[in-house]
Amino acid sequence: MQPDDNVDNITRIARSFVGARRDGHALPDYPGDMPAALDDGYAVQDVALALTEGKVAGWKVGRINPPIGMVDRLAGPIFTDQVVIADGSPIAMTVFADGFAAAEAEFLLRIGGAPDPAKRHYTIDEARTLIDAVHVGIEIASSPFPGINDHGAPVTISDFGNNNGLIVGAAVEDWREIDLDTWPVELWIEGERAGAATTATMLDGPFGAARFLFELMAARGIALGAGQWISTGAVTGVHPVRVGDRVEAKFDDRLTVECTIKAR
Repeated sequence: MQPDDNVDNITRIARSFVGARRDGHALPDYPGDMPAALDDGYAVQDVALALTEGKVAGWKVGRINPPIGMVDRLAGPIFTDQVVIADGSPIAMTVFADGFAAAEAEFLLRIGGAPDPAKRHYTIDEARTLIDAVHVGIEIASSPFPGINDHGAPVTISDFGNNNGLIVGAAVEDWREIDLDTWPVELWIEGERAGAATTATMLDGPFGAARFLFELMAARGIALGAGQWISTGAVTGVHPVRVGDRVEAKFDDRLTVECTIKAR
């Protein structure tokens, strides 16, 4: 592929995904030549971000398994109009019924101090100092393209990292004094337990996800701001959902987040 052809391909993919997400329709086939490298996936994401009018409220971080080179995580934007603060009222989250749809139990970190955009490397302790709150939550993963997770991380990255919403649940009040890795986490769908695990199985945990994101955004030249959320990765796995499903995430048998799934 010639350089100009690659630019045209990236633009075509980005426009197709932005249009499908705006209009709520599925893309049965991938809308172009699939990106083969992480940088190509992020190039599509960058163009799509420029095309959309949505404000970014945070970023999802997901696992790449097996890693690509030394990279074992990916990221995608979470838009303000798709963030729901749980307040006890019933919550319905939308998915692309003819695309891909899943729910994930996650710990959510709120950025308290904007990272230095020139700083390229962080320790976990340095990343942790930039966080001012930890909440429990559910990420809704959904894409107009049904095969979004079947063709490798660059393809997943190209459609906003396969994010389509975030529920911010209750705060973990004593997060600075406890080890989140010891908390059992469960995800239930329609009254059946779909998965159970702890963050001890998630690479270097939630704050490792923050470290990854800070370094990635610095490399991409994207500024992060105070108040933005980091959805740190699916603790129990990525669990497919269907329209009408009731989803419940349980954290240490003390905090829960619930929603139902509806069509986009």
